[in-house]
Amino acid sequence: MSSTALTSVTLPGRLVALPGVYRPQADTHLLAEVLAGEDLGPRTSVLEIGTGTGALALHAARRGATVTAVDVSWAAVASARMNALLHRLPLRVLHGDFAARTTGQRFDLIVANPPYVPAPGGRLPSRGPQRAWDAGPDGRLVIDRICATASARLRPGGALLMVHSGMCGAEATLDRLTAAGLSGQVTATACVPWGPVLRSRRVWLERQGLASGAEEREELVVIRARNP
Repeated sequence: MSSTALTSVTLPGRLVALPGVYRPQADTHLLAEVLAGEDLGPRTSVLEIGTGTGALALHAARRGATVTAVDVSWAAVASARMNALLHRLPLRVLHGDFAARTTGQRFDLIVANPPYVPAPGGRLPSRGPQRAWDAGPDGRLVIDRICATASARLRPGGALLMVHSGMCGAEATLDRLTAAGLSGQVTATACVPWGPVLRSRRVWLERQGLASGAEEREELVVIRARNP
């Protein structure tokens, strides 16, 4: 496991982001650092779950991989498609739930930066920019679905790369991946300042036991899980 400085990998510089679309931030850059270490090429098929602007999908496509990107937001889908045209890279961008849109398909690599911010309420938001980050009281509503469904979408020897907050519990993610038949480990971490969303929820997070009054930084983790 490594702590990453978030500086050595360059994502596409010019990116269209329509209103409400999640722009690349620290978690995107941390995941890009790990993705850079994967062996990608023309015979590699990649799925990105929650593509946003398509930054990570384009990073993989630039290295020759065949990439499918999925997002529940039409604005994100439009942004990713425009960015693929802007950078002249082939990218298949689908709208909808990742599990429904990839039924029966298998990939060599799955990349995911899912919503993971703990939020009041037991359901995912159905609209608005918060769809990119809100994920239920423990932040695991989407993480757990990815853990449960990844093995059915990975080829033998394929891998899942997923980033999320340490607040969600890396050990819980590893346990769920193990239960689903994957072998996982934390491969990179980074400590970053709280953003405006976490700061706005400080009192609620403290009441939930997810943060203390002195906390001002968040740990990010990247988990790599391999399909046997």
